[in-house]
Amino acid sequence: MLTTFKATAKALPEGLQVETNSRGFKILFDEPEDLGGTDTAMNPVEGLLCALGACQSIVAKAFAAAHNITFEEFHVELEGDLDPDGFMGLADVRNGFQEIRFVMHFKTNEPKEKIEEFAKFIENTCPVGDCLSNGVKLVLSGVAID
Repeated sequence: MLTTFKATAKALPEGLQVETNSRGFKILFDEPEDLGGTDTAMNPVEGLLCALGACQSIVAKAFAAAHNITFEEFHVELEGDLDPDGFMGLADVRNGFQEIRFVMHFKTNEPKEKIEEFAKFIENTCPVGDCLSNGVKLVLSGVAID
């Protein structure tokens, strides 16, 4: 069954700050000072990396028992390469990440081969990872003048 998730993003008066909201939970975004922001929060592409790592972490926790995996701790380190000149219109390069890399860390006594297989499952199951690796159709469904 298809589920529709909803969110809002509102530009704030201060610099490039944006307040986002989904189900009453808020996240503030900004840009570093060298990109015109006030550096009060992570920027959206850092938020995207965080969303990917959070999704992978949730998949790991949600499916560990079904895969007979136990671990004491799990975390993901992520990094991505982006040329800001793309979205600034200064160079003919992609506006977004050109590559995202991540390392999954498990504190466990499980055999490495079993953990590597589970890591592949996590990578293939994570909805955020699916959106990034397979693309998602973006639709501007309207413009409102308030």
